[in-house]
Amino acid sequence: MKRLNNKLSLSGIFIFLAMIPSLIARAQDNIGFTLDLQGVISLAIEQSSAVKYAQNRNENYYWRWRNFKTRYRPQLVLSGNLPDYNQSNVGVTQPDGSIEFKQITSLSTSARLSLNQSIPLTGTYVYASTSAIRIQDYNKNAVDFSGSPFSVGFTQPVFAINWMKWSQKTEPLVYDEAQKYFIQSIEEISLNTVYRFFRYLMVQTNYKLAESNLKNSNNNLKIAQTKKDLGKISDNNFARIELGVLNAQKALNQATMDLKNADFELKSYVGLSQDRKIELELPLNITMFEIDKAKALEEAQLNRKEGSEYKRRLIEADRDLLNAKRSTGLSATLQGSYGLSNSAESMAGIYQQPERQQTLKLALSIPILDWGQSASSVKLAESQRDLVIYDVEKDREDFERSVVVQVEQFSLMKDQLVTAKEADKVSENGYQIALKQFQNGEISITDLNISLSERENAKRDYIRSLQTYWEAFYKLRILTLYDFQKNQRISYVNPMSVGN
Repeated sequence: MKRLNNKLSLSGIFIFLAMIPSLIARAQDNIGFTLDLQGVISLAIEQSSAVKYAQNRNENYYWRWRNFKTRYRPQLVLSGNLPDYNQSNVGVTQPDGSIEFKQITSLSTSARLSLNQSIPLTGTYVYASTSAIRIQDYNKNAVDFSGSPFSVGFTQPVFAINWMKWSQKTEPLVYDEAQKYFIQSIEEISLNTVYRFFRYLMVQTNYKLAESNLKNSNNNLKIAQTKKDLGKISDNNFARIELGVLNAQKALNQATMDLKNADFELKSYVGLSQDRKIELELPLNITMFEIDKAKALEEAQLNRKEGSEYKRRLIEADRDLLNAKRSTGLSATLQGSYGLSNSAESMAGIYQQPERQQTLKLALSIPILDWGQSASSVKLAESQRDLVIYDVEKDREDFERSVVVQVEQFSLMKDQLVTAKEADKVSENGYQIALKQFQNGEISITDLNISLSERENAKRDYIRSLQTYWEAFYKLRILTLYDFQKNQRISYVNPMSVGN
């Protein structure tokens, strides 16, 4: 019996030890922790679904760039047919012009090893290859070999647009845009986090105000009840105090619902568990600094993707116009090859005294009558190019104007913040004084409600002023991709590209 009890005790200990990790995890979820603005932004940048999307998008452009760079390197290709079996009736033309059908049964195998290279400067495609074919004729019970021990050739478009050369101009810009847009995307995640942070903070403030108002309303009701028992308060004023308690309870219920919604939205965005209890702190670590407009414009032009985008759009417009001109006139393709070839009854025989083999071909295409299609295509491309030039200039002006406006708005934040903070402090003191005066019977419930309204409005205005500052702060970072506090360009590393 003792041995059985000992076994049960040991089993209970092992079960308890196995449950410790889950108990610790639950305890951590239930313990609330305080977050400031930078902490919430760090969480969003590290683990949100938005940052994972930005990283994957950037990774996609990285592999596009890698693919582009390898496209113009030598390519070694092995191709062939292993095997190619054919059994069919084929019509054979006889000397007298008649056709006689004969059955053909053959098995062929072939292989070709080629080294291919594209030359972007001229748009030329060149190759060097060697090949061999084995054909087994089952009707004649014979085996033949044929092949080319060595062959070189080229293909050269003569009047067509050199797409390889143009892609050498546009693809580096596309990659540069992607790298800059990745940084911009991270900063936009920070700004979106600011929106959600202050929405939560405002709702949290409303909830605390509602709690405080309900507590004060209940205290006022107790004092009013005592005065009523002593006959020192009218029924009308007592009823208004009772209504104030009901309204305070209603406001608290609404604030509770709003807090749950804001809590869910913030945690979903930054990737926090919904079971974690959080409380936000007012972001008071504000540093006011002057920003030079010329410096902001310079950094925006260097760091934002728009600089590369405008160049690419103009290059693409020139490319499309040239393509329209080249595609509507004479087009030609020059092809040539030189090599050795032979046929034999054995594989080794192919390489014994092979014969020269050379080709040269010029393919032409000349439009004679197109009813004005060529001219209209060129005019359309010219019009589209002019439109692109106009759009780029307008977009550049709008972008530069937005940078200047944002710098000016940020410069106005200091006075607004100081005024809002002082108003919040004054209204809080005024409400505490009014509350004591009401409880002492010196002022009416109407005066107390006015002071309460002023206190709540000032508190919300202060939070909105803080929100306006931080929104302006991160909008400026987005528009310039520059950290004016540290005087350095903003940069982020994509963890998915590390090691590639």
